[in-house]
Amino acid sequence: MNIKKTSLRLTAIGLLAFLAISQAMAQEKTAMATLYSQFKPAVITLTDGRTITNPLTNVFLKNSSLLYMNNSYTMEANMTNIRQVTFDDNSFVVVKNQLASVVDSAGSSVLYRIDYLDIEAYNAQLKNNIQLSHLSMTDFVNTDAVDLTSEEDRKFPLVHKYYMLYKGELVLVHEREILRRLSKEKKRIFHTIISQPNFSWLNDASVVQLMKSITE
Repeated sequence: MNIKKTSLRLTAIGLLAFLAISQAMAQEKTAMATLYSQFKPAVITLTDGRTITNPLTNVFLKNSSLLYMNNSYTMEANMTNIRQVTFDDNSFVVVKNQLASVVDSAGSSVLYRIDYLDIEAYNAQLKNNIQLSHLSMTDFVNTDAVDLTSEEDRKFPLVHKYYMLYKGELVLVHEREILRRLSKEKKRIFHTIISQPNFSWLNDASVVQLMKSITE
């Protein structure tokens, strides 16, 4: 048995499997670092209540911050001074110094979503693609079926992070963080919801269902 060739075969198959799983887990992908392809007008509400209309603004998906044009320069806004940003098709509130959209509400509870690029996952994918491209795969992989430079490979994974305003407290939507704030009865309901086969912590509908089920 050729041990070296067998080892390479297993390595390549493992890497291909990792890429397939990573792509399946990704909720969305985007080729842009900004929410909009072009800068557009927005009304910016500051923390002191004043409003500013800026004709050329955008959302920077690297960290979900506000970008604006200052003459020919692209500037990143100081998010600590901003309360809300409203475009013609969307409105964002600032949560943890990031732009968040309001997904839904129930009673006094409000669900916020922050979208940002998963740069670490993207870099890992690029690294694995490079490793695959340097392997001599012709002996054990049909290279015609493996596209390492496709348009899809050049897209960034887009991640959703949720926060919930629950009983007046802003809570990260995470199993441990939510569970420790629930009563015994609500914990039972909580476990019933998250044990459903189609539940996902990265899906709007799932997290909205969870919020509504634990809200008084």
